[in-house]
Amino acid sequence: MTMHLGKQDLMDSAEASMEAELAATERTDREKLALTCRALFDAGHDAGLAGQISSRADAPGTFLTQRLGLGFDEITAQNLLLVDEDLTVLEGSGMANPANRFHSWIYRARPDVQCIVHTHPLHAAALAMLEIPLEVSQMDIAPLYDDCAFLPDWPGVPVGNEEGEIISAALGDKRAILLAHHGQLVVGASIEEACSLAHLIERGAQLQLLAMSAGEIKPLPPRLAQEAHDWTLSPRRSVANFQYYARRALRRHPDAI
Repeated sequence: MTMHLGKQDLMDSAEASMEAELAATERTDREKLALTCRALFDAGHDAGLAGQISSRADAPGTFLTQRLGLGFDEITAQNLLLVDEDLTVLEGSGMANPANRFHSWIYRARPDVQCIVHTHPLHAAALAMLEIPLEVSQMDIAPLYDDCAFLPDWPGVPVGNEEGEIISAALGDKRAILLAHHGQLVVGASIEEACSLAHLIERGAQLQLLAMSAGEIKPLPPRLAQEAHDWTLSPRRSVANFQYYARRALRRHPDAI
């Protein structure tokens, strides 16, 4: 019987059950990146050729990323590029987006980061135009509570080392950042985590704009917000979220892998 158990006991029990029951489908990093691109495209992260996705590769200082000239809805496991931190193509044809340079700076500064997603989705970009930080005040967005930085000054087109230094410094130890007059960027300890957070930051921006149009946004109680952050950001939940996004993307884009 569990009706007499306290909340922490029930949370611990649920965590153990999720570890046992939420099995992950084995996919390569290339497949995960391609499915993330397709899922994010369907979720409104399309902005022409703007935005980049990357994940660390096996060799130090190398990562996978998409080819410049392809939209997120055209990315497949096969057409991704392997590049070094100077963006020299090591495997694949074509060139990486020159703006990928700031990914190299983030990977250097954050050894815990395995995947970076930078996009210009509609609502996050609109919020960025107002020079207003993301405000996490709803349970679904709790994984970003006290975990989303804000860069208030636009450094211009991020193709130089200067922009890499600025963006990586502003991100600090957070998992996300809203870039004024630009868009959003999330980092994850896994591709699955980054995919989930990219979906959430755009939804958070949409909710914030809707709430701001109706009245004053009320803050979450800090202790409960931190509890929700930690509960909803467990690795197993990120995997489960990604599995859902991947299944949906595959139904719509079977060519991705």
